Amino acid sequence: MTDTVDKTGSQERELLGHPIGLGVLFMTEMWERFAYYGMRAILILYLTKHFLFGASEASLIYGGYTGLVYLLPILGGYMADRYLGSRKAVVYGGLLLSIGQLLLAVTGAPAEDVNGHIVRDGFYLNLFFLALALNIVGVGFLKANISTIVGQLYGPKDARRDGGFTIFYMGINLGSLFATMLVGYAGEAWGWNYGFAIAGIGMLLGLVIFLVGQPLLEGRADPPSEALKEKVAGFLTKEYLIYFVGLVLVAVMWKVVQYQNVVGQSLTFIGLAMLVVIIGYGFMRGGKVGRERLLVACVLIFVQPFFWALFEQQGSSLTLLADQQFDLDVFGFHFFASQVQTMNPVFIVVFAPVFAWFWSALSRRGWEPSTPAKFALGMLIVGLGYVALAFGLGLQDGPNRSFFWMVVIYLAMTWGELCLSPVGLSMVTKLAMPEIVGLVMGTWFLFTSLGNWAAGKISSLIGTDGPHSMADKLDVPATMHMYNSIGLFAIGVGVFLLVITPILKKGMHGVH
Repeated sequence: MTDTVDKTGSQERELLGHPIGLGVLFMTEMWERFAYYGMRAILILYLTKHFLFGASEASLIYGGYTGLVYLLPILGGYMADRYLGSRKAVVYGGLLLSIGQLLLAVTGAPAEDVNGHIVRDGFYLNLFFLALALNIVGVGFLKANISTIVGQLYGPKDARRDGGFTIFYMGINLGSLFATMLVGYAGEAWGWNYGFAIAGIGMLLGLVIFLVGQPLLEGRADPPSEALKEKVAGFLTKEYLIYFVGLVLVAVMWKVVQYQNVVGQSLTFIGLAMLVVIIGYGFMRGGKVGRERLLVACVLIFVQPFFWALFEQQGSSLTLLADQQFDLDVFGFHFFASQVQTMNPVFIVVFAPVFAWFWSALSRRGWEPSTPAKFALGMLIVGLGYVALAFGLGLQDGPNRSFFWMVVIYLAMTWGELCLSPVGLSMVTKLAMPEIVGLVMGTWFLFTSLGNWAAGKISSLIGTDGPHSMADKLDVPATMHMYNSIGLFAIGVGVFLLVITPILKKGMHGVH
């Protein structure tokens, strides 16, 4: 087969029925997610057990970080669309991430409780926040753009696109599976520095795979023009100016991540502003079809933070709950609290092919739910899961509650995720106009960031910051009440989406 590629159509070279470039992106994203989910698995425990932050404050730091991680893709998407191209943006982001992940392994001496006063080493605490800042900016340049490259491998009417994103999504969850098993164990059994170091090595592997595999992308992610070579002020090219701006952003994020409430306010303001920009672009440049498709995309982008606020409890309140209130000896095996998160990627690997087959089977009969309906199902399932967990928490006293209820909530989150997340990424590439697909993808991740920040805020409301002892970390009655409330709210959002689905489906103009 010829290697000549029409960059507006599907990539001709194939591997197992999909464009050959998908394999490179699958492996790169798998290792990048290995690094991210590995450090996330132990982050809340590291904050409470190494730096001795209380549950509320640790949850806010967690939420501020995970929120900012998904804020910067809006800038990274714009830079790639306008100047860098997705390939260079992914390489730069991967480099920053590798440095940041490895820097987390420099943990220093643990904090001490001296007569009720927590004493922390200021140097290592600032080094910790610097590592978070490098990760934030690194994800900003990498995350939206690697998903955009997946979309560029398929032509606009290629029926394999949703399947390709589902395969790509399995790479994400394979990385998460390996990370929560290995990094979680290393961090809790051997030491936090070992866990973070393993995560950093995984990121380096992902970067090397992407660099070696770039020829298989066949130029689809290259810079949009030669403007990068133009010099600014006579000595610095635009490309290196962008890299310098990235380093400035690291310094800014180092400071911002330490002020979590500012993060939430900023995310809300910027997110709403970006929706206005996207809708405005649709009205000015899109025509009726382009405009209405962008409106549908914006509605679904606006809704998805409600899902992630519940889903991301697994890295904060659910991890603390597992550590303090549940019997982690299951069928003769003892699990660490961080390893409980392994259930999500395990369920993804098991059920992703089932969901892909199910959607395809329904499609052949003309019964497949539209993207908005799948969003609604995701919200309903995760909402029911939290209502069930709240009920289960009330049936027994801690700290040896039945692990069954952890299985219930993780299964519900996974099924909800499979209804919403992979089709959401695919939806952006299908509904967004080609000129702003990176910007819209960045906005998708921006609203994901708002959900992540909200997850930390919710978790902080059910923690206490009294004397440092693990027994004092979570208020279980408050946890039950909060889980029931957010579960019922999610169910309400799901019902609302089902009601307006016919309107949204009409606005998609044939895109499914």
